[in-house]
Amino acid sequence: MTRIIDFTKMHGAGNDYIYVNTFEFPIADPERQAIKWSRYHTGIGSDGLVLIGESKVADFSMRIFNADGSEAKMCGNASRCIGKYVYEHGLTDSKIVRLETLSGIKILNMDVKDGKVDRVTVDMGLPVLENKAQMATSDGSMLNGEVLVDGQSFHGTFVSMGNPHFVIFVDDLSSIDIPTVGPKLEHHPLFPERVNVEFVEVQKDGVLRMRVWERGSGITMACGTGACATLTASVLNGKSGREAVVRMDGGDLTIRWNEQDGKIYMTGEAVAVFEGKIEE
Repeated sequence: MTRIIDFTKMHGAGNDYIYVNTFEFPIADPERQAIKWSRYHTGIGSDGLVLIGESKVADFSMRIFNADGSEAKMCGNASRCIGKYVYEHGLTDSKIVRLETLSGIKILNMDVKDGKVDRVTVDMGLPVLENKAQMATSDGSMLNGEVLVDGQSFHGTFVSMGNPHFVIFVDDLSSIDIPTVGPKLEHHPLFPERVNVEFVEVQKDGVLRMRVWERGSGITMACGTGACATLTASVLNGKSGREAVVRMDGGDLTIRWNEQDGKIYMTGEAVAVFEGKIEE
């Protein structure tokens, strides 16, 4: 029997997802629906599907499925949008929300103006620099290490924000053929779980100009965890201080690596695009 699902299309810095409140609309096969609904010409069009649900350990839970149906552990841009959704839809009246994700509980602090969530700061937790399950080196780490793709050399730094990232600093971002190189790095044998790839140019004003090839989604307008990984790698490689603006195709995020608690804090907008109904 056909069922009609209410959804909300939202984006953070251009990283757009379809959001469904599973308190009202449980989704039995999110992998299939993520693929179907994310198609731009025959579906809603998005980078994936996000399910907002109940949690036994936090205020709400998030499950996120990429456009290819694969499940991601975490998305910073999506978590900000969830904060906006639950507050503006009356699911909570608190400006601080604890969100359960597959990479742990994230704390959302919302800046509210005239009853609307303007910006959200997310406690993204500690960056992980060694993970043998995600980085197939002897110690599970890589700092400015070399990776070869079709004879071309790339030097990058591994950072895990729950999901794996490989951050590559370049002199000229426009010279990188991301559609060709991105998928080859994503599926490189060094990354057993595949990897998100960030290409970063440090600009004269200190802004970190970043473009991303996302695991399971390809080129996207932005990646919140990728921005966090970029700032982390930038500090480790002496490219910036502990706070910087990361500029992506979809907009800017302010990322801070707190020296006192070692956590990464991400601040940016969350934008509701439209609401609609779709057949399951």
